[in-house]
Amino acid sequence: MCQSKLLLRGWVFLLVLVAGGAQAAAQPAPPGRTLLPGAARDRDTVFREKTDVVTLTVTVTDPDQRMVAELGNADFEIYEDNVRQQVEYFSDADAPASVGIIFDLSGSMAGKLEDARAALRTFVQTSHPEDDFFGIGFNRRPNLLPEFADAATLVRQLDLFGAGGNTALFDAAYLGVEKARQGRHAKRVLLVISDGEDNASRYSFGQLRQLLKEAGVQVYCVGVGVADEARRASPGRAVLDEMAKVTGGRAFFVTSAAELEEATTRIALELRRQYSIGYTPTNAERDGRWRGIKVRVSRAAPRVQIRAKAGYYALP
Repeated sequence: MCQSKLLLRGWVFLLVLVAGGAQAAAQPAPPGRTLLPGAARDRDTVFREKTDVVTLTVTVTDPDQRMVAELGNADFEIYEDNVRQQVEYFSDADAPASVGIIFDLSGSMAGKLEDARAALRTFVQTSHPEDDFFGIGFNRRPNLLPEFADAATLVRQLDLFGAGGNTALFDAAYLGVEKARQGRHAKRVLLVISDGEDNASRYSFGQLRQLLKEAGVQVYCVGVGVADEARRASPGRAVLDEMAKVTGGRAFFVTSAAELEEATTRIALELRRQYSIGYTPTNAERDGRWRGIKVRVSRAAPRVQIRAKAGYYALP
């Protein structure tokens, strides 16, 4: 009798497994993206679960900074520590993002605040309609505003604050990276609107840079009032440049309201025209070491610009 019950339970368990597997196999790939052989079926699985797949958000522009579209997976070459990798996942879909706005409310932004708010409104209006947002307004300390809200809520919250006090940019960006990691979308982005100066943070720029290298969050910066030739070597400009560069983002430097609005518009459009690429590293060691990444486009013009994160740590 006991053996019969055990046998019956075993058959039931087997039937459940088979049915579940058939249902999973029947799931179609979402439209607008290419899944190559060996790639994971679900976008969230590729990006969020702890797998061996390395994912990249890649931006390709021509010498005039116009987006280069209509590239396919065969056009890209990925190198990890100078060893070519096999592209296993590719998409050029207009995908939504979880976006953090790091908004400078310090005294150095006095007189620039209304222009920055207007540019932010343009940014959210141009962004993907399914994006979700959170905001961090900062002066001497960062203040987290809405918890992943819609664009209108974010803008209303930031409109309530005036400029004043010192600048804790590094602390605000650090908090922003940690919050962006909780985003529901595979693509996570920070938009930093600031003059780049810092005089109040507990975190150093070195600590922030280390986190940016690990986090998988793309950073775009708009430096307000730091674009003139006399200040090209300013610490603020260098900070914003490096924050963007290490994550595969981009920094803009503006001195007028028109330039500020143009910069935020270009960032919003760029985020909607990027390529998503994934590969399984040929080096399977999870030794915690830094792995450098280079991306090339095989049939692109010689002066094309390619931006992606600089690498990753192969954590156990």
